[in-house]
Amino acid sequence: MPVARVLVDGMPGDMVSVADRGFSYGDGLFETIRFVGGRAPLWARHMQRLQDSSARLRMPAPDVAQLWEEAAAVTQGMDDAVVRLTLTRGIGQRGYAPPASPVGTRVVAAFDMPSISPDVYVQGIRMRWCETRWAPQPLLAGMKHLNRLEQVMARAEWSDPDIADGVVLDLDGHVISATMANLFAVIDGVLVTPSLDRCGVAGVARAEVITTRPGTQLVEMSPSHLRQASEVFLSSSVRGILPVQAVGDTLYVPGPVTRALQQHWRGLGFPMEQA
Repeated sequence: MPVARVLVDGMPGDMVSVADRGFSYGDGLFETIRFVGGRAPLWARHMQRLQDSSARLRMPAPDVAQLWEEAAAVTQGMDDAVVRLTLTRGIGQRGYAPPASPVGTRVVAAFDMPSISPDVYVQGIRMRWCETRWAPQPLLAGMKHLNRLEQVMARAEWSDPDIADGVVLDLDGHVISATMANLFAVIDGVLVTPSLDRCGVAGVARAEVITTRPGTQLVEMSPSHLRQASEVFLSSSVRGILPVQAVGDTLYVPGPVTRALQQHWRGLGFPMEQA
């Protein structure tokens, strides 16, 4: 997917220093934001997570107004775009100790929105069970930090184009998420999603779903619970609400909760094929 436009610390370019702690240690955060017609319907949620995560990592607080100006600049003239905001702790001396007064690095890049088959939203996607497991680390749980090696290893497990994503468990065998989206299930009529207090990324689309459906329960979900679900879907800030038609040999049919949330996504301003 070619980069359309990139700003590094507000200037056109596509390079950062090899001494940058984001490059050396994964010491930073990122957000992946969909822009439609110059609007980013989930912008406030992205910024809240970025601010909260920056505080937890003791990084300089992001300048939200500056990020908006730069995101608007790189997406100018693009009808449907994906913006990646990357913030690092900046350049530092060798060693893990963070600089006392860090000067962060800021990268704002715009990409064309990838094409998605209409069948994905109507019929759903097929998934597999991943062998890679998420390790617990409550200190980093929920954040979208730059170390994505677990996701890389999980996604490397298959090359079948008919499998869109994989379900990943933690080391205790609990269902956590897909490799690049959050997971929801309707079990005995109740919408549930895995608790992410020990590992996993708390997505902004996940937060939107939980707010929209206030009865949603955050649970410790086992594979057996997932196999009993009447509906399963993924939430993604870029792709929206994706019905799941199968996880391994277990089949599902997109149901009323999934369809209602797809309608909510269209109401936010995200184009989605009618389901």
